[in-house]
This record gives sequence, C-alpha cells and structure tokens, in this order.
Amino acid sequence: MKNRLYLPRRTFLKGTAAAAGTTLFAPSVLRAQTKLTVAGLHSSPVENAWNSRLHQAMVDAAEAGAIDYVFSEGVSATDYGRAAREYCEQGVDLIVGEAYAVEQEIREIAADYPDVAFLMGSSGQPSGDNFGVFGTWNHEGAYLAGMLAAPMSESGVFGSVGAIPIPEVNMLINGFREGVNSVRPDSEHLIGFIGTFFDPPKAREAGLAQIDAGADILFGERIGTADAAKERGIKAIGSLIDYTPRYPETVFANAMWYFDPLLAAAVEDKLAGNPTGKNYTPFCLMIHGGNDILFSADMVPADAIGPMEEVRAAIKAGTFEVPIDFSEPT
Repeated sequence: MKNRLYLPRRTFLKGTAAAAGTTLFAPSVLRAQTKLTVAGLHSSPVENAWNSRLHQAMVDAAEAGAIDYVFSEGVSATDYGRAAREYCEQGVDLIVGEAYAVEQEIREIAADYPDVAFLMGSSGQPSGDNFGVFGTWNHEGAYLAGMLAAPMSESGVFGSVGAIPIPEVNMLINGFREGVNSVRPDSEHLIGFIGTFFDPPKAREAGLAQIDAGADILFGERIGTADAAKERGIKAIGSLIDYTPRYPETVFANAMWYFDPLLAAAVEDKLAGNPTGKNYTPFCLMIHGGNDILFSADMVPADAIGPMEEVRAAIKAGTFEVPIDFSEPT
C-alpha cells in the first residue's frame, strides 16, 4: 500500500445566500448581514473520519450562506500554534480544531486573542469567555450498533480498534461493548489501540490480529479496521462516517457523528455576543441530532432491528440513557 504524503493546504470557501439553507442554523443567522469567518484547523487530512465530520459541517454551513470558511489540514503539533496565531491575525471570528496534542499552547493563544472564539476538541474544560470545548459523543449510535452485532457473531468474540485511550475514544468502545452485552451478556471483547489518530495500515494490522484471536465482528473506531474485515470475509461496523458504500459487503452499520449542531450553537453564540467559553459536547447527543446509527437492513437479522429501534426511540425521547464510561476499556 502506497503511503500518501499530506502537506498543509489552505482553501477558502465563500458561502452564497443562494445556496441551500440548513435548518440547524437559526433564520437570524442565515439572514445576518455580516457572516462569521470560521477557520478549520485540522491536524489530520480532512479525509480522516473525525476531521471529515468537522470539515463537512463547515462546508455545508458555508454553502448555506451561514459562514465563510477557511481551513488548513495536515497541520503538525509543532505548527499548530503558529497556524492558529496566523488565523487570529487574519481576523477570523471562530477557530475550530482539536487541542488534544497542544492543550496548553492553544489555550494560551486563545487568552491572547479574546475577540476570537475557539471551539476545540478537548478532554479538558472550557476556559475564559472564548475557549469552548467539545468531545466526540457517538456512543449512543455505537451502543445501537452493538445491539445489532450481538446476534451476528458465531464465535461470541468482538474486536474493537481505537486510536488512543482518551476519554472520547474509550466511551465509544465502551458504548459498543455495552450494546453487545445488553443482548449477549456472555460475549468476549478484544480491544486494541494503534497509538495515533490516522494510520489505516496500522488499524488494519490491529484488526487482523483480533480476527486471528477469534473475533468475527470488528468495531472500527479508526479507518483501516474494515480493510481487515473485508480481507478475512467477516463483518464490521464503522464510526463517525458512513463506511457502507466503501465496503458494501463488509460494513453493516455505522455509529454516525454529526458536528453540525455544535457548530450551529457556537456560531449563534458568537453572533449574539454570548460567551463561547462553554462545553458544547451535549449537542452531540442523539436528542439534538448529534449522533445516530445507519445500518443496512438486509445485512442484519430481521428480529434484531425491532428491539434496537425501540431503544433508539427511547434515547431520542430521553427515556433511555446510554451509559457514559470514560475508563480505558480492557
């Protein structure tokens, strides 16, 4: 497999009022005479599953006329602070990115530019009036995918491949595991981390190792896991984006995550002059449209769909809560 070299790339997308609108933005935002300029600061290529969710939400918002969007991708940790300062000096209104590898530095930069709002993926707390944080909570969709996966395994062994055992990754894998266990309490789970957020070949290798150890269903928190499943002829579950079109014979369900509600909330706060130094993570919940499940009905047992849909409806109604478990899964 050929390795691809990614270099930082800057692209500017200017929204037009004629573009299709989005219901996630209040009409006042779409009619605003002055649109915010939002900068996406991506440490991985925008093809990476997690970054693609942020990127697509901002592209859609720009096309709807709600924002103007600039972005950089493939920005290393050593360049991240410099790139953030450049955007601040250029006069952007909101920077969206991730603070995991540069937590202290990016918070100091935010303090230096109080007029710029920051919305950062982070395991920490918000700070000041302008440093907002969010986690990636698609654990509800993962739980539902686990319910569908439970009766599909012949071995009763389920594999999960994650990036790094940070709270957001942990809760996703734990959510999948709890969904499986709710239907099949005697299940066994193999869990591995690849030590990076973007290395498809390494994720494939981790998946192959789990298959060799007996897993016949793989949950792919990372891109590349489904390649292992496809290679060995077993089924897999995707995360964050819809992998089924790419792996039509392999991926039967996807724990989807949508950044749109978080972006809309932060943009509306900034336009209204409200502090953006808050935790926007609750907008990830299914009740707000922040995550869900996509599945192929013809690839899962018919009698598994009804119970899953009942739980899904209960989650949306607020009568069932998927456990939030940040502990490192073992």
